[in-house]
Amino acid sequence: MKDAQVAFYDSLPLLRDFTRLADPQRFSAIPNDWVVGVADIVDSTGQIAQGRYKTVNTVGAAVISAMINAMSGREFPYVFGGDGAGFAVPASAAEAAREVLAAMRRWAQEEFSIPLRAALVTVAEIRKAGKDLRVARFAPSDGVDYAMFSGGGLAWAETQMKAGHFMVPEADPGARPDLTGLSCRWSNVRAQHGQIVSLVVEPTPHATEADFADLAQSVLSAAEGLERAGHPVPENGPPIGWPPPGLSIDAHVSRAGGSLVGQTLKLLVQNLLIALLFRSGKRLGNFEPDHYKRMVSRNADYRKFDDGLKMTLDCDPATLAQIQMMLEQARGRGKVRYGLHAQDEAMMTCFVPSATRDDHVHFVDGASGGYAQAAAAMQS
Repeated sequence: MKDAQVAFYDSLPLLRDFTRLADPQRFSAIPNDWVVGVADIVDSTGQIAQGRYKTVNTVGAAVISAMINAMSGREFPYVFGGDGAGFAVPASAAEAAREVLAAMRRWAQEEFSIPLRAALVTVAEIRKAGKDLRVARFAPSDGVDYAMFSGGGLAWAETQMKAGHFMVPEADPGARPDLTGLSCRWSNVRAQHGQIVSLVVEPTPHATEADFADLAQSVLSAAEGLERAGHPVPENGPPIGWPPPGLSIDAHVSRAGGSLVGQTLKLLVQNLLIALLFRSGKRLGNFEPDHYKRMVSRNADYRKFDDGLKMTLDCDPATLAQIQMMLEQARGRGKVRYGLHAQDEAMMTCFVPSATRDDHVHFVDGASGGYAQAAAAMQS
């Protein structure tokens, strides 16, 4: 019999219209005994200044891929934040979450010299602090769905983590999370209509849920006027070249403690064959390159509710000005904080359980700072 805690998330409806997520009534309360995990990179802006944002993205996405592998096919809500991630799991998976976060902290430090902090806290503790944690499921395709969070609980957990509370200590030296399926072989995607704009909007304590819902709906309505609602990944998928831009990062991710040089050479050969296969468009067994590329675009996670609204859009100047005007007005009324970061390209980090199925996950962010820079602008 399926764990009743797990059944909660499985029972949530899959919403197909993203704009409906502006309605707080679409979200359901996560059970009190669930556990929330959060992780982010210490001084990610410093890492970005060193030109390491693709590495930053990979480490953030690795938290999710490691948890997906640890959950062995059980669905659970998670969200990617650019330089970190958050998730919620039933109490029965709390120890697995702790082990993943501990291993992730050790691995990020040893593999990339990146300090990663992580914390675990119960939903009951979040509600005791006067916040809530609610979730909805958005399905951009029949292959995948993504969790959306509201209620302020995830943001509270991140704030507590940064203050040093509920911390998960690093695992022993040499610990490695299972990152099978994590990759970043696609080339960046250039803006077609202006700039790639990464936007982070959060309500202030002075904003009611209705206040923020109204603003989010207005921003989403403006974005809907863009071609394909501002989707930054072309319908036929992003470009792929050889050698791929994230080759060395992929080698660090997949070497599992083995030779970095050997794994790099192996990936060079693999990626050459993959690039040739995509270029030919010919089917290989059950793998259809053209179908896969279309699904990459459809499955892309380029907008989300994460105790606020985050989007990475291919945005023209007029629409950007319209959105900024709305946000400035709301900020002037003390209802929101926001930050945005404009760049020329978007990038993706991917989790692919199987290339012959449609359940591959693709996290989209701006290629030169994205959400992390937008969040930094919001703080300042």
